[in-house]
Amino acid sequence: MSAQEESAINTGLSDLEVRILDFEGNWWRYAGAKEAAIKELFDVTAPRYYQLLNDLIDRDDALAASPMLVKRLRRLREARMATRIAR
Repeated sequence: MSAQEESAINTGLSDLEVRILDFEGNWWRYAGAKEAAIKELFDVTAPRYYQLLNDLIDRDDALAASPMLVKRLRRLREARMATRIAR
């Protein structure tokens, strides 16, 4: 078990939430590959996965479990929102 997984478990995250954070730590060259992996690993659609992820990164226990990752994901989300607003 990785240190990130142990930290996540100690903060009270569910197994699914730990797996989502671990999955998001990976880099994907092609969007289609990530969406296929989401379906295979989590058995949910990509939109549902991103709903779960967005809810997760708003939580303090996720921030405690993986601070750098959660902060990066929050920054990316905020940048996308700012781009939408600027249109």
